[in-house]
Amino acid sequence: MATNRVKQIHEFGQSIWLDFIDRKIMDSGELQKLIDEDGVRGITSNPAIFEKAISSSSDYDEDIKTLAKEDKSNEDIFYGLAVSDIQRAADLFKPVYEEEDVRGADGYVSLEVSPFLALDAEGTIKQARELWKAVDRDNVMIKIPGTAPGLSAIQTAISEGININVTLLFGLDRYEAVTDAYISGLEARAAAGQPIDGIASVASFFLSRIDVMVDPILDEKGLPELKAQVAIASARKAYEIYKRVFSSERFAKLKELGAKPQRLLWASTSSKNPAIPDTKYVEELIGPNTVDTIPMETLVAFRDHGDAQSRLENDLDKATEILEKLKTAGIDIDDITQKLEDEGIDKFNKPYEKLLAAIETQKKSLETA
Repeated sequence: MATNRVKQIHEFGQSIWLDFIDRKIMDSGELQKLIDEDGVRGITSNPAIFEKAISSSSDYDEDIKTLAKEDKSNEDIFYGLAVSDIQRAADLFKPVYEEEDVRGADGYVSLEVSPFLALDAEGTIKQARELWKAVDRDNVMIKIPGTAPGLSAIQTAISEGININVTLLFGLDRYEAVTDAYISGLEARAAAGQPIDGIASVASFFLSRIDVMVDPILDEKGLPELKAQVAIASARKAYEIYKRVFSSERFAKLKELGAKPQRLLWASTSSKNPAIPDTKYVEELIGPNTVDTIPMETLVAFRDHGDAQSRLENDLDKATEILEKLKTAGIDIDDITQKLEDEGIDKFNKPYEKLLAAIETQKKSLETA
């Protein structure tokens, strides 16, 4: 039997998580098959994924009807549906979470706070606590955007023992600030005499969207040879930061108490440009102690023709050189990553608004049915 290409990635120390969830994938046994055959080791969700799941099927109608009778808001109805799905997925991944040699390394399922709270630290931590309590599973991660206001919410959540998936990261300075928020949260928790060995976190660094924004500028500046390379270069530099931060003396003290490093997670890994190979953002960044969350079509593509090799630390000098060339050409990567963050918030707000509207529509049609 031919080796499964997706499963091979795990041999290089990287975990593949699926960037997709709906009821059908669980009901049909397909998710279990992905765990068993492809070695998928976790799941991430976001408002756009749930919007598609809820508005494109009747699988949620009965639950919407029940929750609507309880006079709940559309947002409460959504989280009622989402929590139920996340619990089911978390239970499916529990055996992965409980693997003896790496207990707690994988098997996580992520649920995001409302995108409307992306710039509201207090609202974010309040909802993170509520969702953590509602899901009530050790192997869940609450997703908090890595915005400037999100940093304090991340630190507080970690100090309270909540597993966090930091999402919407594009820039290197912000990524480093996120590692600091994570470590500060662990330090506060340890100082309060609380255990830190059960806490897990990932920092989700978004890839293909960087190239989508930068590539047209490279054409304008006469640097077409750098197209489809800036995201990979940024990710390699992020991994350098990861290695430096988590091999520091500061983290070593926490490691003695059982703390785990906050792994880098590669997100936005589907190619948005047809000229770029559909497995590029997966193949280029396979490496130890990382996670890659991939949509179903990218997983299927990799299973068919992906090439699993450890490449994450290849061409580090070239990565530095690419980012230097941007600077020389007057391309402000910090400005670009801030724009991407703003756009990212908007890209989650829109489907979330659509999702709440779809629940409203379904509520009304079920009332008259």
